Amino acid sequence: MAAVKPFFCIRPNQKVAAQVAALPYDVYNREEACRAVAGNPLSFLNIDRAETQFGDDVDIYDEKVYQKARELLESRIQDGTFVTDMEACYYLYQLTMEGRSQTGIVACSSVDDYENGIIKKHENTREEKEADRIRHVEATGAHTGPIFLAYRGNETLAGIMEKAMETEPLYDFVSEDGIGHRVWRIAGEDTVKAIQEAFEQVPFTYIADGHHRAASAVKVGLKKRKEKEERGETVTGREPFNYFLSVLFPEDQLMIMPYNRVVRDLNGLSMEKFFTAVHENFDVAKVGKTACAPGEKGSLGMYVEGEWYLLKVKPEAASDDPVKGLDVSLLQDLLLGPVLGIGDPRVDKRIDFIGGIRGLGELERRVGEDMAAAFSMYPTSIQELFAVADAGRLMPPKSTWFEPKLRSGIFIHKL
Repeated sequence: MAAVKPFFCIRPNQKVAAQVAALPYDVYNREEACRAVAGNPLSFLNIDRAETQFGDDVDIYDEKVYQKARELLESRIQDGTFVTDMEACYYLYQLTMEGRSQTGIVACSSVDDYENGIIKKHENTREEKEADRIRHVEATGAHTGPIFLAYRGNETLAGIMEKAMETEPLYDFVSEDGIGHRVWRIAGEDTVKAIQEAFEQVPFTYIADGHHRAASAVKVGLKKRKEKEERGETVTGREPFNYFLSVLFPEDQLMIMPYNRVVRDLNGLSMEKFFTAVHENFDVAKVGKTACAPGEKGSLGMYVEGEWYLLKVKPEAASDDPVKGLDVSLLQDLLLGPVLGIGDPRVDKRIDFIGGIRGLGELERRVGEDMAAAFSMYPTSIQELFAVADAGRLMPPKSTWFEPKLRSGIFIHKL
């Protein structure tokens, strides 16, 4: 059962919430981050990516970058940009994109649940990416970007959420990218207790997005726990460092977009030999100039030499395995690997990945510019994600693209 707790939230005051809220730190490179904060000193990206406060001669991992993040957060708390709720609460966070809304519960999830497999993972993490966020959490003494978790539907939680959304929202604004953001605070002893008890009936939660942030938060929590024990102090389990900031969404609220692929060359094959090889495992239908987005699992679009094709995996090449049966795995195992020679897509420089939010036009542009072929994917489902995690397996790289992205800076959990 999942331990999901209310917390004492630090959050922006209502007047500046729209200015503070920022996309996650890892969607930007350094140049893009600097452009994003220009003219907006309140953007939380100034804190999440504090190298934006220095010239290019300062390394992004320099210790003074993390200390600057701490200084900025403390100054924003002191000047009233952020306020602190004096009661442990849950919150609802609703994001609306192109008329479609998803609503999750903002809370703190348990470090022990992560360690014990109650919080399930489907992706490996890289040590260097963890190290950056560990240093950021330690310097600021806070979790500033929530982990995106999913859970199988729960009627009790659904009823509480529906009732809470009948009240006046704490925040209601539209960000520059057109995404609507609404937040409700859930207080009151009875309701808070009901949410906590309802989550105790949820057997597992699943990391949808934010594996590196979660791993970093957990490592900081375990380190702080060990330090307290080494001082001879008792760890009660109620200390804030035993929990990390998260937003938990029921499965039916989520939309996963495809993660498309582009490949630099055809591995020395002529078009004739390339198509002959593709036909071994796929039924191929020429679509023409109209961009092709696959409409069902087991199919994908392919764009090469200015033409689109619809590829369908032949039944004998399909798989019931939770990982091998993923469309991204079928593409890799049946085409990218054996035909185009892409052995390890994590490190091969001949392949690139394009989030579905950028559309099929971006695939055509890349093929016209620096790539030879593009593949449009059918999106991985949340049920497939659950199945992989339940099996204790890992997804291939770039299997899921979640939209819209959770904003940082709206909710802060102090350790």
